[in-house]
Amino acid sequence: MEIDKRRLYLMGTVIELWVDHDHSEQLLDQAEEMLIDYERRFSANDASSDLMRINQQAGHAPVSVREDLFELIQKGKEQSILRDSYLNIAIGPLIQEWRVGFKDAKFPTDGRIKQLLTVIDPRYITLDDERQSVFLEKKGMAIDLGALAKGYFADKVIEFFKRREARAGLIDLGGNVLTFGDAPNHADGKWRVAIQNPFLPRGHSAAIVLVKNQSVVTSGIYERRFEWQGKSYHHIFDSETGYPLQSELASLTVISDESLVGEIWTTRLFGKKAVTVIRELRTVAGGEGLVITTDGQLAHTEGVVLED
Repeated sequence: MEIDKRRLYLMGTVIELWVDHDHSEQLLDQAEEMLIDYERRFSANDASSDLMRINQQAGHAPVSVREDLFELIQKGKEQSILRDSYLNIAIGPLIQEWRVGFKDAKFPTDGRIKQLLTVIDPRYITLDDERQSVFLEKKGMAIDLGALAKGYFADKVIEFFKRREARAGLIDLGGNVLTFGDAPNHADGKWRVAIQNPFLPRGHSAAIVLVKNQSVVTSGIYERRFEWQGKSYHHIFDSETGYPLQSELASLTVISDESLVGEIWTTRLFGKKAVTVIRELRTVAGGEGLVITTDGQLAHTEGVVLED
């Protein structure tokens, strides 16, 4: 048995990798290469990325891309055009205008926001399965996969560990954790995943959930913020208004078998009331989850197991 772990700084966050395998160091090297490659090709902040080639050709021409990027855009569009979904992968122009979480963050004018609202409709993303191409029909459009990419990457890395017959593994992409196999040092084999307290500095947990062979994805308004004229604005945007989403949720955690599924549902449900979120997690998403409201209340679905 050879257990090894690694810490990386990629995609604007700290990434933790852990694997139990006879050649764990070799697996971690390959997983690191995978993540570096994903960041290089899927980034909405690197002008040379494959995703940015699509955005740069908005209104001009379709761009053929590799299968994995096409797959994620396809899944993202499917989830973005649903009537009651708060997910929108075409929201890139708003993200780049506000720049919340970056040093050059700013508060756009109402006129600018109204202008941007005309180019964030995901229905204008045209996909060609045969050519594996993506075309943004309007000039100024831009895809941003930030709401989905980490989940997709986590699934791919753990899938790779399993193919190489690792006995157990974990990847933590900062608020996105995916596990498989038995957790070390726990007789029940379950992993302990801390849920960040949205009202305290990073490292303070509001709860600890117990999982095995599952993903834990948390999204919250505390992650990236921007102060303007005495008010604080977060990074989760409303495609209807162009402003940060008004929600009674401070954070939403989804527990699911696949990390991408967790990413989809934390974003799809974030603008809804806490009671609705809990109900839909069970009846619509078929998963488990936990919410913390802006007034400090915590609620979870029946299947969530918390450490005492």
